[in-house]
Amino acid sequence: MTVHRPPTALGSATIATIAREVGVSSATVSKVLNGRSDVAAGTRARVEASLERHRYRRRARRAAGVGQIDLVFHEFGSDWALEIIRGVEAITAAEQLNVVLTQLDGAHRPPPSWLDTVIARRPLGVVLVMCNLTGQQRQRLRRQAIPVVVIDTDSASAASVPTVGSNNWNGGLLATRHLLELGHRRIAIISGPQGVLCARARTAGFRCAHEEFGVPVDPCLVRSGTFHLDAGYRQGIELLSGPDRPTAIFAGSDLQAMGVLRAARQLGLDVPADLSVVGYDNLPVSAWIGPALTTVNQPLRDMAGTATQMLLDLARGVALPTSRIDLVAELVVRESTAPPRRP
Repeated sequence: MTVHRPPTALGSATIATIAREVGVSSATVSKVLNGRSDVAAGTRARVEASLERHRYRRRARRAAGVGQIDLVFHEFGSDWALEIIRGVEAITAAEQLNVVLTQLDGAHRPPPSWLDTVIARRPLGVVLVMCNLTGQQRQRLRRQAIPVVVIDTDSASAASVPTVGSNNWNGGLLATRHLLELGHRRIAIISGPQGVLCARARTAGFRCAHEEFGVPVDPCLVRSGTFHLDAGYRQGIELLSGPDRPTAIFAGSDLQAMGVLRAARQLGLDVPADLSVVGYDNLPVSAWIGPALTTVNQPLRDMAGTATQMLLDLARGVALPTSRIDLVAELVVRESTAPPRRP
């Protein structure tokens, strides 16, 4: 005789319900819910699919991680990362929360060992900087009621992930438009890595500004970098050593711009008389180098503070009005740009 059971109402399923449906023990379902790694991948996938189908949500439990959040960088060690840390700390200090720092040595996905550690520690939430999680990693954290927010200057996060970024396309447009308005017509760009969306967005803004002024872009003047000092120096030497050098360079970061400034000095060029340079980020040091750097202000501290407040709202059960916030990028004109020298 076949017994027909009425369908379980969404959100009302129990661990036993999930176990019966998948054909595993309640202990196995509990292991998946607790983020344990000792469950076969296929079994875990079936259990998680059933949990998702029933919209199972465990009650949030806070113990070991009360009073702390995790802040994860793809890499840090520069003033750029320090600005993010300061923005996060401004919020957490007021809330008397601790911050656990992790850096991924340049990787854009944390390893499984990191996830196991976070689940064991049970923080209030996780802030990711220029990195993200796989769908399975996000799902495991969601099962533990550990929210995630991304500080993402490349604007590439999934729509379901709360994200704070900035308008990189507009930043590239403003920087290049400024140089064109000064009269420059041979403008080079040293962007970031080709695979990073924020670098492509700034380059797209660079190209759009040229289209506005009816000025063609010389493909030889479009370069990729790493956002670091050495890339700006290396590309700067190459661009400025040729017979038809640019009269202006838009660097994809302040650090790359500083590398360009060093290259110009080494080649005997005066900035801004012989070469105009624009950076990106508006790091504090950019106002103190000589000459003071014209740059695009990317509000890193505000981005970090906004992301942290979003995370705390989620941890307290407050629904976010939007999952994506893009802060405004603005041009800051200083001493490193001027009209090109007349022939």
